[in-house]
Amino acid sequence: MRGVDRRQFVLGAAASLLLVQNRRALAGAVAGESAGPMEPWSKGTLDLHHIATGRGNSVLAILPDGTSMMIDAGAVGGSTEALGPARPNDSRRPGEWIGRYALHHLRTAPRQELDYFVLTHFHGDHMGDVTTDSPMARSGDYRLTGVSDVAELIPIRRLIDRGSPNYSYPAPSTADSMLNYMKFGRSISARGTIVEQIDVGSQDQIRLTHAPSEYPSVAIRALAANGKVWTGHGSDSVGMFPPLATLKPSEFPTENACSCALRMEYGDFRYYIGGDLTSDTNFGASPWMDVETAVAKVAGPVNVCALDHHGYYDATGPEFIRHMHPRISIIQTWHASHPALSVLNELYSPVLSEGPRDVFATGIVSAASLADARLSDKMLSQHGHIVVRVHPGGKNYEVLVLDDTVENGSLLSKWGPFQS
Repeated sequence: MRGVDRRQFVLGAAASLLLVQNRRALAGAVAGESAGPMEPWSKGTLDLHHIATGRGNSVLAILPDGTSMMIDAGAVGGSTEALGPARPNDSRRPGEWIGRYALHHLRTAPRQELDYFVLTHFHGDHMGDVTTDSPMARSGDYRLTGVSDVAELIPIRRLIDRGSPNYSYPAPSTADSMLNYMKFGRSISARGTIVEQIDVGSQDQIRLTHAPSEYPSVAIRALAANGKVWTGHGSDSVGMFPPLATLKPSEFPTENACSCALRMEYGDFRYYIGGDLTSDTNFGASPWMDVETAVAKVAGPVNVCALDHHGYYDATGPEFIRHMHPRISIIQTWHASHPALSVLNELYSPVLSEGPRDVFATGIVSAASLADARLSDKMLSQHGHIVVRVHPGGKNYEVLVLDDTVENGSLLSKWGPFQS
C-alpha cells in the first residue's frame, strides 16, 4: 500500500473497528440491547442459526416441530493474515465447535440429532479441509474435519449433496478433502445414514419429520444444483449449463456455480440460502454461469437471505437484489475479502430495492471493515452468531446476535420484530 505505513494501517483498522462497534452498541440499545442467555427454541418457532467460527459457513435450522437441519460445516485449513480470529478460540477444530453449538441449541428439540445435513458444494469452507492435523475417525477410514467432525458428535439421519452417488460432475475430483468426504459418506451410509443427491425442484425431499400435520405452511424447496434451476412450476427444473461435450475441460462449470440453493417458508416468512452461487459470467463470455440471477427470479422476494459466496465481489449481483428484495441480509464472513464494497452498495441501493433493509455479518475482518467503512458503518452487527427467530405462524421474526467469543455466549442484541 503506497504511502501508508503498515503499522499505521493496522492501528487505523483497529480504531475504525472500535468506532463501528461503539456505533453498533448504541444502535443496539435503541433496538433492545440485551444480555444473558438466549431463550431456547420452543415448539412452533423456526430458528435459523448462522454459526460464527471464523473458518467457514454453517447454518443450523430448528423447524417448528423440532425437525433439525444443518447447511454446511466449513473448516478452512491453514493460517493467513487475511483470516479473522478463530471463534470462540482455536482450542478445538471448527467442526467440533459447530457440533457442540448444535447440541446446545437442540437441547429442547425432540431428538439430539440432525434430521438433515445439506452440503451446498464441495469446498473446504463449507465441508472441511483435510490437514495434517485432521485426526482419523473412530468408526471409519476418513479424517475428522467440518461435516465429519459434526457427525462425530451428533448423528446425521440424512446427508444431501450435489454429487451422490458417483461424484463425477462435471469431472471427478482428486482433491484430498473431496476424497475424504466421499469416504465419510460411504462410512456413514454403511451405518444407516441415507446419503443422496439433492432433487432440484422438489418440495418433498426435505420435510418436517416429527409433526408435519401441525405446521402445513412449512415448506423447503430445492431451488438449484449443478446448473439446474427450479422453473417455478410444480417440481420442474431446467438446465442452464451447456452439454459438457461442447466445452473444454477448462471451461467446465465451476464448483461455486454448481452450488445447491434452498428456499424455506413458514407462513408468510421466506428465507433463502445458496452456498457460493455467483453472478459472474467471465465478462460476458459465459452468460450461462450466472445461475444466481435465474434462482433469484423464481425464489424471490424473501424476508431474509444468507448472501451467496460470503458477499464476495462475484456474487449478489444487481438482479439478485431486484428479485430477492431482502429485508434482512446475513453475510457469513471470515476473510479480508468479505464482503466487497460493491455488494454492500447493492444491498443498500434504493434504486435496486425500495424500503428499509438491514445487514448483519458473522465476523468481518478489521481490514475489510475499514476498507468498506463508507457502508459497513451502516450494518447492525459485524460479529457474532446471527440467529433469525421466526415466531409461531410465521407472521413476524426477530434477529438475535449472540456472543461468539465464548462457548454458549450471551445474547448481545435483539432486533425487531419485523413483519413477514
